[in-house]
Amino acid sequence: MLGWVVTFLVVALIAGLLGFGGIAGASIEIAKIIFFIAIVLFVISAVVGLVRGRTRV
Repeated sequence: MLGWVVTFLVVALIAGLLGFGGIAGASIEIAKIIFFIAIVLFVISAVVGLVRGRTRV
């Protein structure tokens, strides 16, 4: 997911440099949404991992 964020940020930077403000703004918004989704999924995964604990073999 973070790869998608980087992709959208690069698209936004290139679009901004070329003067396409609308595309740059949309790409930034999409990148922010995907970034926050990734953070939420990471936190959920970390909490579930802590609750389940480590299994001993």
